[in-house]
Amino acid sequence: MQQDSGFLTEYQVYEPHKTGLPPMRPYLTELWRRRHFAAELSRTNMRASNTRTFFGQIWLVINPLLLALVYYMLVDILGSQAIPKPGAPTGMEKLSHMVGGIFAFYLISGCITTGAASVTGSGGLIANMSFPRLLMPFSATRTAFFRFLPTMPVYFALHLIAGRPIKWPLLLTPIFLLFMIVFATGLGAIFATLQVYFRDTLSFLPYFLRIWLYLSPVLWFVEDMRGGFKFFMPFNPLYSILGGWAALLVEGKLPALSMWVAAGAWAFGTFLVGCLFFMSREREFAVRL
Repeated sequence: MQQDSGFLTEYQVYEPHKTGLPPMRPYLTELWRRRHFAAELSRTNMRASNTRTFFGQIWLVINPLLLALVYYMLVDILGSQAIPKPGAPTGMEKLSHMVGGIFAFYLISGCITTGAASVTGSGGLIANMSFPRLLMPFSATRTAFFRFLPTMPVYFALHLIAGRPIKWPLLLTPIFLLFMIVFATGLGAIFATLQVYFRDTLSFLPYFLRIWLYLSPVLWFVEDMRGGFKFFMPFNPLYSILGGWAALLVEGKLPALSMWVAAGAWAFGTFLVGCLFFMSREREFAVRL
């Protein structure tokens, strides 16, 4: 006879309790058993988005591409009066770097913002069903990932137009893509928990993400960082994660070993902390909602 995981009983009672982690083995077993639920929830959300607009799902590419063009005008065209650094990329080379970085940043920010709203946006579902709530931010990550995929053909087309080389380090980009997904999933779980307790979290997030974009190697190159800010940049997780992504994808060269180590540590450390924080609070969600 299969042991009851705590999610299969006919009646569930929700009441305030001391925070703490649930029994891990039955929780993880149930999390895996219900993975198809998270996938179907993600597919439903994707079908619902942009269905009433003229361009529909094409906005998944148009939106970050237009944003990249705006930043390109501000940084490259309007800033062309400054004396460029000798050998620094300009024109289409810089545009391809910005587009590749913004597409990746949109993946991370999509995981975070969609994950942050995943719990409070499903109050009825949480109140009427018993399942591992961690499926909600996981579903949000899946949604953000499949919204990211259509942007890659657009990037590679621009990559070729810019005359950038296709080199073998490009084959290693899925490793940094994994780092991005794992890192963003952990942050999505953290912000999903905070949103339950502090409903202003979603209002604060766009400003936080915009500042984070400016501080990350999206509008600028890793090698351009110098002065006092260079000392603090390793404390920015996206400095190593997006810096390694750009080195492999855009420049076709291997990042420094320190970037691999830092990116992996930030990704899996944030994922572990975020999931444990979410799980320690999730049994209180139904009462809070």
